[in-house]
Amino acid sequence: MRIDILTLFPGMFDGFITGSMVAKAVKQKVLDLRRVDIRHYAEGKHRQTDDYAYGGFAGMVLKPEPLYRTINHCLGCRPTPVIYFSPQGRRLDQQIIQGYSNCRHLILLCGHYKEIDQRIRDLCVSDEISLGDYVLSGGEIAAMTVIDGIARLLPGVLSDPESARSDSFNEPGLGFPCWTRPDEFMGQSVPPVLTSGNHTLVNEWIVQRSGRLTRTRRPDLDDSE
Repeated sequence: MRIDILTLFPGMFDGFITGSMVAKAVKQKVLDLRRVDIRHYAEGKHRQTDDYAYGGFAGMVLKPEPLYRTINHCLGCRPTPVIYFSPQGRRLDQQIIQGYSNCRHLILLCGHYKEIDQRIRDLCVSDEISLGDYVLSGGEIAAMTVIDGIARLLPGVLSDPESARSDSFNEPGLGFPCWTRPDEFMGQSVPPVLTSGNHTLVNEWIVQRSGRLTRTRRPDLDDSE
């Protein structure tokens, strides 16, 4: 899978690309990450990528020409989703991550400053995604979130694929609490059912605890009724 990251700040991804599951996916060649500097496609002595907004509004706007050139440089012969990160986009969830993990090529457009020129959204962007109801300085952190979520779903990245299938949001609701060694810590013990060896009882316990967490912490996800 190839992901092109269109950004004014490619250095923000240095540590991200060399760590954790993303680095493993790249090393195993199931993920090809390409950082594309938007500034390389700007013209003029200073390679200006932003300008004042029409209407006298506060804040700078990314110019359409360098964005258009950058996107077209990355497009191939087959249709490719172009994702722009914006507070006005649909809120990111696991279903979106899963859907995009099946693509062969993605283009992630990281905006910055006040906005990008609306004409790029109209002409080039196929999807807009938001991390939540707050504003960040740019789309780079959102892009990292999407890439990390996708990377762990790619074949061979997780040593145990079942781990991803039992995560929160993969099925309706939240995940379940987990324990590891030692059996006792600070006067608290591991629930006996988890050391019983009875897989039927363990699975029933998982369903019950997952349902309880979902009802108390995220009732909007509860579909038990």
